[in-house]
Amino acid sequence: MALSTRNSTAVATSLDPSQTLRASTALLRKIQSDQATRTATAEKTNLLADADEDEAADDVPVWLVLTTKKHIIDKKRLKPGKILLPHPHLDTSDATLRICLITADPQRKYKDLIAHPSFPLELSAKIKRVMGLEKLKAKYKSYESRRQLLGEYDVFLADDRIVSYLPTVLGKVFYKSSSKRPIPISMEGKRQNFDEQGNKRRKLAEGGTKVVKEEVSPKSVAQEIEKTLSSSLVHLAPSTTTSVKVGKSSMKPEQIQENVKAVTEALVDKYVPQKWSNVRAVHIKGPDTAALPLYLADQLWEDEKDVLEEAPPSNIGKKGRKRKASALTDGANGAENAVIEVPAPDGKMRRLEKPAPKQIAPAVKAVQKIRK
Repeated sequence: MALSTRNSTAVATSLDPSQTLRASTALLRKIQSDQATRTATAEKTNLLADADEDEAADDVPVWLVLTTKKHIIDKKRLKPGKILLPHPHLDTSDATLRICLITADPQRKYKDLIAHPSFPLELSAKIKRVMGLEKLKAKYKSYESRRQLLGEYDVFLADDRIVSYLPTVLGKVFYKSSSKRPIPISMEGKRQNFDEQGNKRRKLAEGGTKVVKEEVSPKSVAQEIEKTLSSSLVHLAPSTTTSVKVGKSSMKPEQIQENVKAVTEALVDKYVPQKWSNVRAVHIKGPDTAALPLYLADQLWEDEKDVLEEAPPSNIGKKGRKRKASALTDGANGAENAVIEVPAPDGKMRRLEKPAPKQIAPAVKAVQKIRK
């Protein structure tokens, strides 16, 4: 299977579509084969297993793995990014989709937004519950109540202002796997970057005023929810590897191909410094399959300056002075009472008299001869 490779003189701008389609076809075939094998040899269902561990046969995720030559972590991004997918792995057209919306207090404000006539009727029908943070804390304290909440809904959306509190409130029932973790959404109005006269607002440190936001509207909340349901989340980690979910095993290879293209281009364009010259490899894989390569770079470094022509010396002291590999002698090699130079704790060389070799007593020599 031919791989897409690029060197420093011809940097790639996109993946090879034929290569992506072949890899997607092979990966889906492998996942479906493994599913059939597990079904044939499966034991009785464990009634004590958690509901979220029993994934449906068509819900096996497909992951895109992007490897870079340098770290791409952005410390300013404390919340996951979103990439719009041509074919969402979540079926938003399903009328039976159940959504739970966790909001900041007071929850009545957001319930009225969802019930407003301008809010899309189809979307409001899928939002089965709107719950504030304080009510969530008070009602779902036990492990069993949280498990019941997890099984009642398909998707959990949370106001991004309170999403950092949810791991403590919901516990490991929600966060031991990534299938139903609450997805953060913005439920605030947009920032007003210009004042009434049309002048750009200055920062507070520059003598300006505090940030002013517009009043949130039902239309903006609906757009944010629809965008989130059709997107894939990007969690940047302090490493050179980033994984993004691009589909599931029930999709067609062509759908996986289009999602891979969209996610790769968005990742490289928005999150990777130096763009494609900093990309080392792109793979796709399932949870228990090998990673199939889509792109491999010819060079392991991003810039020629990163390559050292010579290895740095390893015998340099703290003050930048080279230490002697061995003590220097002024006398003859092996001579008695020779003067040697040794490094002192202050970094300077001191001259010491080399001690004479120990003399073996005649009685000891006689015993050694007898033993021989």
